[in-house]
Amino acid sequence: MADNLDDARDAALGLTEKAAARLSRDSKLHVRARINLLFDPGTFVEDGQLAHANAEGYPADGVVTGVGMVEGRPAVVVANDPTVKAGSWGARTVEKIVRATEKALDSDLPIFWFVDSAGARITDQVQLFPGRRGAGRIFHNQVQLSGRAPQICCLFGPSAAGGAYIPSFCDAVFMVEGNASMYLGSPRMAEEVINEHVTLEEMGGARMHATVSGCGDNLVADDAEAIETAKTFFSYLPTSWEESPPSFSFEEPPSPLISGVIPDDEKIGYDIHRVISGLVDDDSFFEIKPLFAPELVVGMGRLAGNSVGVVANNPAVNGGVLFVDSADKAARFIWMCDAYNIPLVYLADVPGFMIGTEVERQGIIRHGAKMVTAVSEATVPTVSVILRKAYGAGLYAMCGPAFDPDACLALPSAKIAVMGAEPAVNAVFANQIAAIENPDERQQFVEDRRREFDEDVDLLRLASDLVIDAVVQPEELRRELIIRLALAASKDRSFSRRRHGVPPV
Repeated sequence: MADNLDDARDAALGLTEKAAARLSRDSKLHVRARINLLFDPGTFVEDGQLAHANAEGYPADGVVTGVGMVEGRPAVVVANDPTVKAGSWGARTVEKIVRATEKALDSDLPIFWFVDSAGARITDQVQLFPGRRGAGRIFHNQVQLSGRAPQICCLFGPSAAGGAYIPSFCDAVFMVEGNASMYLGSPRMAEEVINEHVTLEEMGGARMHATVSGCGDNLVADDAEAIETAKTFFSYLPTSWEESPPSFSFEEPPSPLISGVIPDDEKIGYDIHRVISGLVDDDSFFEIKPLFAPELVVGMGRLAGNSVGVVANNPAVNGGVLFVDSADKAARFIWMCDAYNIPLVYLADVPGFMIGTEVERQGIIRHGAKMVTAVSEATVPTVSVILRKAYGAGLYAMCGPAFDPDACLALPSAKIAVMGAEPAVNAVFANQIAAIENPDERQQFVEDRRREFDEDVDLLRLASDLVIDAVVQPEELRRELIIRLALAASKDRSFSRRRHGVPPV
């Protein structure tokens, strides 16, 4: 009996020459090497190592699960082993994953999902698919855990069919470019069912998901970078929803925000990353979805060592106009920050939401309402800053005064209006402008109306009418943010008496 146990353990821990060669060819690490990179040395304890040990060729039944410490904090791991039947799921695979999610739920523990799986084994479908403890239970438990404890996915290889939903329920998905893929139906299935001829990369490759679908958050070069990126992301989050994110020592930004970084002319674009890097602690900004909807930048940084979520329009891309994808990107990020007690800073320089037939057919009203819903529901300490302009519903989407920020600040360059002076005058006075035949008189009329418009929305007037709480010089904005967020740390976080809303998703 002892010999049999030893043989089973050796099989579970070992790696055949053939499997090692395949991993090397694909530039992948063995599942246990991945786990060693995640956990602090000597802290990982494994569950179900001998699952399916009575069947040769199924070590641990293709998935390694257990608990360990990630930089001193406990976390669960669920890690597919692609050397075992391509990481596919059998009945015991599913049971191990279900138990791992139950452990996370019992103790509000974070889960790191190391996904590299061809999906369910059709030969085991009756045992793993339909029952109360079948594969569906994994997703049910993920939804229960959402917002209670972080779920972070490193996608090293395929995530196929129903298994593709595991990453979608996670708070962040880091995809290894060239290896990772995610799809409900493979290219072969698409050809057979809908007669579509497509490559795997086109169907569900890492770059496609990071740039087009938004299902992937960040691209990484290899397995080691994926795990290091996941750990960095985790450092901004609490262990669970009832805790605060960890604090760190910090250094001031080497190039603080100063006057002149933001052009006075609202038609001139600039890279919002320069503003962000001048506000947050040195080298602390971690951008989420940098390749998806880049007209809006979201990510986490630190102010005086404490985590903060940043939502910022980027005038360098499409003028910072909000589209369907940017609204979705913002809504999910805001919900995540609010769930995990991460204060929010909005940096607004937005002409509003995009208009036109194409975006209306995409449902921009519905998607914009989703972003406004997320902004409204967030109860964490929040400061909104009008950098240069906040026009139309863009003001609402960027947490304007009506959305209860703990402070609404403005730089001296700020403007708040339904729209800019030029389109406003053209819209309101179109008939009168057209009726003036003399070009000089027409130009003078337009200039006079624009001047009147600008006087109506003058920043001093907005401040005197208490629309904004303070006008802050760029050099003072970092200090102001740190103080105001600290003062709001103990605020009441109740929002609405209900079970949950019905967001316009």
